[in-house]
Amino acid sequence: MRMIDLGSRNGPLRIIETPTDIDCTREVRFRRSFRSLVECMVPCCGFQPSESSTSNSELTHGSTVTGTFFGYRKGRVSFCLQDDSKSSPLLLLEFAIPTSYLAKEMQYGLLRIALECDRFKTRVDSLFSVRVWSMYCNGRKVGFAVKRHMKESDMEVLKLMKSVSVGAGVLPVETKSEGGDLMYLRASFERVTGSVDSESFHMINPSGSCGQELSIFLLRS
Repeated sequence: MRMIDLGSRNGPLRIIETPTDIDCTREVRFRRSFRSLVECMVPCCGFQPSESSTSNSELTHGSTVTGTFFGYRKGRVSFCLQDDSKSSPLLLLEFAIPTSYLAKEMQYGLLRIALECDRFKTRVDSLFSVRVWSMYCNGRKVGFAVKRHMKESDMEVLKLMKSVSVGAGVLPVETKSEGGDLMYLRASFERVTGSVDSESFHMINPSGSCGQELSIFLLRS
């Protein structure tokens, strides 16, 4: 397995061969490593299920969750929220954008993903139960995000990453895919509940501060 180590070591990124918990202590090095991953992703062209329901568990205001982006270079990106790297998913969404598009947006240093739904068309209480969202990246509409059930392939990805708390890299796959490498980016996010109709998730820097380089908003209007 190839992974990019976001540790506190100076110099260029080094490749390690086994899963690891990453202890980053300096915010500036994290940002450089994060953008180095993006630079690697940008040149790319793009990017027997067993279903189980995701949980609708509610967390308290200001709690911390684990967020993971994963997908093939030329395929669509999935985003998974968990209490921690070893727990069952709270939410699994598939975005209608390829990895290359997401990476280019990240390259500018600030990425805000807004997911919006109509309260009159979504007759559910929990935002985590909404099936379809209109999706915006930095203010531009880019299609939709769809909630989906866990597949066997998703479970395999999360199983491979159980020991990874924060990091980014390439995951091994049994067979070659036309979609290219299976990429991932995992970080801790601060979960902020504004109301029953709004929640947001802000990426936490290794220093513990919430720099909001990457934020995701769920809005029901």
